[in-house]
Amino acid sequence: MERIYLDHAATTPVDPRVVEAMIPYFTANFGNPSSIYQEGQRAKRAIEESREKVAELLGAADAREIVFTGGGSEADNLAITGVARAYREKGNHIITSAIEHHAVLETCKDLEKHGFTVTYLPVDEYGLVDPEAVREAITGQTILISVMHANNEVGTIQPIAEISKIAHEKGVLFHTDAVQTVGSIPLDLKELGVDLLSLSAHKFYGPKGTGALYVKRGTRLRRLIHGGAQERRLRAGTENVAGIVGLTKALELAVAGLDKTVPHLVELRDYFIKELLARVDHVKLNGHPTKRLPGNISVSFEFVEGESILLNLDRKGIAASSGSACTSGSLDPSHVLLAMGISHETAHGSLRLTLGKENTKEQLDYVLGVLEETVTRLREISPLYQRQIS
Repeated sequence: MERIYLDHAATTPVDPRVVEAMIPYFTANFGNPSSIYQEGQRAKRAIEESREKVAELLGAADAREIVFTGGGSEADNLAITGVARAYREKGNHIITSAIEHHAVLETCKDLEKHGFTVTYLPVDEYGLVDPEAVREAITGQTILISVMHANNEVGTIQPIAEISKIAHEKGVLFHTDAVQTVGSIPLDLKELGVDLLSLSAHKFYGPKGTGALYVKRGTRLRRLIHGGAQERRLRAGTENVAGIVGLTKALELAVAGLDKTVPHLVELRDYFIKELLARVDHVKLNGHPTKRLPGNISVSFEFVEGESILLNLDRKGIAASSGSACTSGSLDPSHVLLAMGISHETAHGSLRLTLGKENTKEQLDYVLGVLEETVTRLREISPLYQRQIS
């Protein structure tokens, strides 16, 4: 059997149609968009047409609200640090959640070194942020609230529209890291009501190294990268034209395919979870049972190490992860699972399988068999499990 890839939350393969759209901007249309001659102006047109298309697909009111970046992490950094610097005279307080991506958490921690205060809101057992806790955390010094649209590890989808409404009632800007949701579930900026939103192309079958930040008109930002006047002076540097074209094509394809992709992934996800819980004991489903990303399966196995499971799956031709790809090299348990009240021991036995449009039920049946066999074998040599059953 060919290898089975189940780590789409980490990255996705680039759609061949996206590659085809990008190739001309590596070859014939290689001009610098800042140049006034024809080659440069063709590249410039490609960027502006992409900006208009992305704005349309997201439901933005104005194409100028789209700022292209080098990825989701840069977009998060620009949103949070950019707002913090621009609104410093108004206040120095930021609110976020304890389960954010490290691109948000580390940015907030850095701002704390520069005189800002940050409130890290707790979550419930499903990884949900309580909107009323957000309301209670707001002070007269609060300038920004940042809560992710959906968690990258456990897939829980947050009540963003409700939280953004609370933020605006208090006159506070709201940012959401939507890296895991853009292109994965239906999304409309008008319904979410956010001021800033981050996205990344490689999460929806686009190229790595390209992302975007939606900045609602009227929202002030200070740039992070100094230099030229590109991206409305918010992001200096010669634009990645091929990447921007690829992002746009990938988003167009992803949005057009949601009617088929979402039901397909939900069906596979629910089938796998039901079968796994029936076949293997001492397994916990992480995240909300229904308010979760269509392709996210996050579980924790008691009495075994997640890393051992991963290595065995890899040997059997299955690519998966134990959590965020950004922290997979760390021996520390997931900060997301710990924030949800899961013990260190159980968190160390976590496994994340994230499905893509190319996955099939036949593949998942094979994975279920391998996983059942692997966990059983690992528990046979686990002193903790032997004490449990004795």
